[in-house]
Amino acid sequence: MLACAELVVVARDGRSVVTTLRAQSPLALVPRRGVTGASRSDAVVHLVGSASTPLAGDDVTLTVTVGAGAHLTLTGVAAAVALPGGRSADRAARPSRTVLRCTVGDGGSLTYLPEPTVVTGRAHHETVLDVVLAPTAALRARDLLVAGRTGERPGRCRGTVRVTECSAGGSGAGGSGASGNGASGNGAAPGRPLLVQTQEIGDPLLDASPAHLAGHRVLGTEVLVGPAREQVLATCGDGWSLSPLPGRGALATAVAHDAVTAARRLAEAVRAAR
Repeated sequence: MLACAELVVVARDGRSVVTTLRAQSPLALVPRRGVTGASRSDAVVHLVGSASTPLAGDDVTLTVTVGAGAHLTLTGVAAAVALPGGRSADRAARPSRTVLRCTVGDGGSLTYLPEPTVVTGRAHHETVLDVVLAPTAALRARDLLVAGRTGERPGRCRGTVRVTECSAGGSGAGGSGASGNGASGNGAAPGRPLLVQTQEIGDPLLDASPAHLAGHRVLGTEVLVGPAREQVLATCGDGWSLSPLPGRGALATAVAHDAVTAARRLAEAVRAAR
């Protein structure tokens, strides 16, 4: 299943307003409305699966633009379960793929907090998070990967994260649409990378390595990039580490045998960055 979605948020009268909201099955975008939504200065949009996904062969792309001074919180409502799909030879040969391309303008922020992704047996899933930040934009992006259901050998999952700071001449996002290829959609020159990382789970040797999962089932990461250029000191704790990024920001990493413990350890790493 091929699907594309688009979300645009702009600053208007001291609030962040969703101006574009388009989605196709199996992904639905549900903004928070009513009294709860009106009481917040940021826009809150929930990611909702409207069909079983990701299945082998699925290709879902979401493009997000956060304008200058706008703030968006993008959250999940339930865990994603990566499945192997049908027995069609062509379908089985193609991995499922989820791509999130984001551009955040000056003074804006994006908080991306999806629920965990469970990689079931025989599944083959790929994810891409590609974020372009203006020089004073902020980002918080979390990811929790669970290697299989209880007692199940996991399939394969490969996740790539790219965070780029665009040059000072480009705003990153002006509220009208932008690309996620390392340059702003307004024609700015390519910026400098803050983070480029690819991680995999599902390879028994790699998962057992002390340099990777060390036999744990859950891998959690959280990218933290603030608007100020404050250096974060490298530190670590029980099952977690915090690594500074070049220029600004930090990467928190945690491993555990279950998602609850991984989330708690990740939260400890995030607190250490403050």
